[in-house]
Amino acid sequence: MIKKTKRENLKELFLKMKADKELPLRETATKLVFGAGTAEAEIMLIGEGPGRWEDEKGMPFVGNSGKFLDQLLHSIKLPREEVFITNVVNYRPPENRDPLPEEIEAFRPYIDKMIEIIKPKIIITLGRFSMAKFIPGVRISDVHGKARVVKWGKRNLTVIPMYHPAAGLRNGEMKRRTIEDFSNVPEMLSEVIENEVEQIEVEQMELV
Repeated sequence: MIKKTKRENLKELFLKMKADKELPLRETATKLVFGAGTAEAEIMLIGEGPGRWEDEKGMPFVGNSGKFLDQLLHSIKLPREEVFITNVVNYRPPENRDPLPEEIEAFRPYIDKMIEIIKPKIIITLGRFSMAKFIPGVRISDVHGKARVVKWGKRNLTVIPMYHPAAGLRNGEMKRRTIEDFSNVPEMLSEVIENEVEQIEVEQMELV
C-alpha cells in the first residue's frame, strides 16, 4: 500500500469536514475556513474563528488581523506559505461573537487530526480560546510569549501562547508585546529542533 502524503491526508480531512452536516455554525456561515499553508509546516498557528472576510474568501486571517499577522511573520523572515494557519472553529460565528465551548468541542476532532497529520514542531496559539485548548486555566496576560511543553497524545508539543492579532490592532501595548513575542520564535524553533536531534542521538546510543 502506498502511504499517503500529509497534503493528501489534509485534503481528505477537508472533504470530510466539508461534508459533516452536524458541525455547528454551518447554517449561518458562507464558507468552511479549513486552514491554509503547507502540510510540511514546522510552525502551526491556531486562532479563534473566521471573521467576515475569512467567511467570504474561505481562507483564515485575510482581514486586518491577517495583514498584521503577515507583518509579524515577515518580521521573522517566515513566509505565510511556510506555516499552517487554522482556527478552533472553522465556520464564522454570527456577528463575530466568541465561539461557544460546545462549538469548540464539535470542531476539536478535526483540529486534533490536523495536528496529528502536520506534526508541527511548534504551535502558536492566537488568543485565549486556542490557548485554552492546550493550556487551560491560565491568563494570557501571564503566559504570552512563553514556550511551554505539553503532552499531546504520544508526543511532546511546544506551545507558545500569544495575543490574537486583533487585540494588537486595538491596543498599542498588546501590539508591542506581540511583536516582541514573535521576535523570539526563531530561537525557540531552533531549540526545539536541537532538542529533537539530541533525543534521537540518545536513543541511537541506547540501541548500540
